[in-house]
Amino acid sequence: MIYMNISDKGINLLKQLEGAVKQNGKHIIYDDQTGKAANPNAPLPRGATIGYGHLIKPGENFIAGITEACATEILRADIAAAERAVQNNINVPLMQNQYDALVIFAYNIGAKNFANSTVVKYINNPHFKSSIYPDLKSAWVAWNKSGGRVMPGLTRRRTKEWNLFAACHV
Repeated sequence: MIYMNISDKGINLLKQLEGAVKQNGKHIIYDDQTGKAANPNAPLPRGATIGYGHLIKPGENFIAGITEACATEILRADIAAAERAVQNNINVPLMQNQYDALVIFAYNIGAKNFANSTVVKYINNPHFKSSIYPDLKSAWVAWNKSGGRVMPGLTRRRTKEWNLFAACHV
């Protein structure tokens, strides 16, 4: 088991990749698929999100919006599941940049998808071979689809995550 925490640099990159929708300096509810502000006079859209990628759960009320500090606090709480996924599924030493990239990746694809991914198999076993993905990078960047379609935003995100992971520094 790995005992690390995402760095401030990692959190800042995650914020950049997730994006946010703000009005008058406050984070407001938006549709995760479109990135557009939700209509305050209509029911919440499926995939209603606030802050940096926080999917609103039943019973949560953010109709008045939230501050930057609150958005960061919620993000840190949401990151915990991605950190556990990395800590519980990666069994080799990592540099900080690699850990950050894996947490950002797991945050986006979900802990269960991360745990079952070819990415994890490649990282844990230097002799692993996939019949679909010839190397770790190809397995990583393949997570660029939504609804079976390649999404340019996910392609850009995977490239940024990969570049962080593959960087030759801590």
